[in-house]
Amino acid sequence: MASNVQSAINSLMAYIPGVESNARYSEIYEANCHKIYSLAFWMTDNELAAEELSSNTFLRAFANVAEPTTEQIDRAFLAEIRELTAIGSLTLNCATSPETQNIYGTIKRIHLERALVQLPATEKLVFLLHDVEGYKHERIARLLGLTEEESRTGLHQARVQIRNLVAQMS
Repeated sequence: MASNVQSAINSLMAYIPGVESNARYSEIYEANCHKIYSLAFWMTDNELAAEELSSNTFLRAFANVAEPTTEQIDRAFLAEIRELTAIGSLTLNCATSPETQNIYGTIKRIHLERALVQLPATEKLVFLLHDVEGYKHERIARLLGLTEEESRTGLHQARVQIRNLVAQMS
């Protein structure tokens, strides 16, 4: 993945005036590549699609701004995701099942991964950004065009759905 993005960055540099070296591009890319690829993989559940999504994200970010910030890269990622899947209103269904209340012991990681893949796109993205990447609700709300309360509700809903899905797998 890095070589594809690096070669794309090099070709992009020809179109950006005043750029003499790609050291800053590489620094920005290295600081954000793991997070973007991880999010892309979870959203697509496919390595090749995640690589393409990551590459397109960085190409979009660098094409829009000479030195994009982390938030601008996040926005480029969301723009790419929106071309693949509907990110919008949260699918709310807060009913808890009896199976959820009876979960004891440890849950294998594979069950969590399978449950995460099954979440609706918006809930999955809110969950990944908050619980995995550590974003605050204020930032998630800004990125997704939601209110902070909707972000909190979406996170709660994602957690409930993960619990229900894991309970069905056990």
